[in-house]
Amino acid sequence: MLKQIRFKEMTPIILLTARVEEIDQLLGLGLGADDYITKPFSPRVLLARIKAILRRFQHNSENSQLIRIGDLEIDSYQVLASAKGQALNLTPTEFKLLQHLASYPGRAISRSELLEASMPESEALERAIDSHMKNLRQKLDEAGLANLINTVWGVGYRLEMLS
Repeated sequence: MLKQIRFKEMTPIILLTARVEEIDQLLGLGLGADDYITKPFSPRVLLARIKAILRRFQHNSENSQLIRIGDLEIDSYQVLASAKGQALNLTPTEFKLLQHLASYPGRAISRSELLEASMPESEALERAIDSHMKNLRQKLDEAGLANLINTVWGVGYRLEMLS
């Protein structure tokens, strides 16, 4: 079962077992487990190991994250966005806005959440997002991706899910 899980996805896996033999540990880790904990165990140690694996897993997934939605491609590691193979010349704020919207396609995202995601250190008002969004939409339109970002009245914005 561990091999099948690893073949399909990169879910973090900790084996928690009473099997303490070295061969069992080597086999479990060799099949793709991220950690191997034997009984009895301390709940604090288990929690610390879970946090360590999740930190590593999240760091690796952030560094290699490539988001594709239709003809839009966002490479978070290289901080590059392209539409239909053409590089988009985005400002850092526009890139962060697009990245955050693309991380949750189809979901309405409030201006305050977008402000925090794109300009956390800024004291700008939520409406400042509107002007950045106008520029981002214009660049997407010029690249052939019109109507990719829609306004959700009274809430904020939504990136439409494309096939």
